[in-house]
Amino acid sequence: MIITAQQLSRLDSRTRINTINSLSGFKSASLIGTVNEQGGYNLAIISSIVHLGADPALVGFIARPHTTRRDTLENILATGVYTINHIHEGIIAQAHQTSARYDAGISEFDATGLTPLITDHSAAPYVKESHIRYSLRFVEKLDIAANGTHMIIGEVSEVQLPDDSLDASGKIDLEAAGTVAISGLDHYHSTRTLNRFSYAKPDQPLCSLLTEPV
Repeated sequence: MIITAQQLSRLDSRTRINTINSLSGFKSASLIGTVNEQGGYNLAIISSIVHLGADPALVGFIARPHTTRRDTLENILATGVYTINHIHEGIIAQAHQTSARYDAGISEFDATGLTPLITDHSAAPYVKESHIRYSLRFVEKLDIAANGTHMIIGEVSEVQLPDDSLDASGKIDLEAAGTVAISGLDHYHSTRTLNRFSYAKPDQPLCSLLTEPV
């Protein structure tokens, strides 16, 4: 099957959204926790999170055009802090429900039954049920002229994860923590390691770092 740009433009809006959202493949599935200036908590599911660098530790995500009320974006710009919380298999339904358009005075934590976790480190709430979570300090907002979206860039200020989730190299075992992936807008997936390779060099053959590759 070949779908041209002209054919895409003729699809109804929902079909086109589903096709293009699936086209980018599997993505991370996370919840962003924020707090407004009145102390109210907000929680939103995000699938556009991207690693931007390790030193400094920068993470970005795409926020939709600020042409209507955007609690997550507005709270980050107002307070300068937020959290990102991995979604695992046990909280998929609650996480997905945060995408509903609740009234401004309703916290998604209350609506979904997820628990805000407040620490001395950040005013923004973590999701207590999440196994891997981290807080960030807002650094920069990049406006994308092509479609009116915004890239929000934050610097990681704290990481919370299970004690046994780091290997000797510092890699986080996402599978052991149950972290899931998402495709499109509503398909959630578990993962399975296939292999792990040595650092690639042009004059050396690759070798598997797993004792028993799948």
